[in-house]
Amino acid sequence: MQETKIFKWVKILAVFGLILGTYLMWEQVSRPAWQPCNINATINCDAVISGPVAKTLGIPTPIYGLVGYALILFGAMTKRKKLILSMAGFGLVFCMYIAFVELYLLRVVCPVCIGCQVDMIATFILAIMLNKGKKDEER
Repeated sequence: MQETKIFKWVKILAVFGLILGTYLMWEQVSRPAWQPCNINATINCDAVISGPVAKTLGIPTPIYGLVGYALILFGAMTKRKKLILSMAGFGLVFCMYIAFVELYLLRVVCPVCIGCQVDMIATFILAIMLNKGKKDEER
């Protein structure tokens, strides 16, 4: 795949991640009466956004995703491959931690969180593709 196409896909995935993160932050802060993510006791976002992973180090967990996706978008717009790879790597580890807590400790499935996890896996794969091969100059 051409590098320009990879950067384009990274931008698309980052914007999608920002949308998902914004939704989770909105649900966590406003606690709306209608929560489309809450389908039943097993498939819902509420257990995640109000449970043990609602905050990480005292900061709302969706903020980490929003900052991460914003930095990935910035990296894609300025073609900073190492920034994209490092943020996607951190994001992947963070997402896997959230998935572990969600699936094994809380025993729930958060559809929006799964969307974030799939998004971050795809972003990480694209970041590896951008960074492999020839050693070109980096900004």
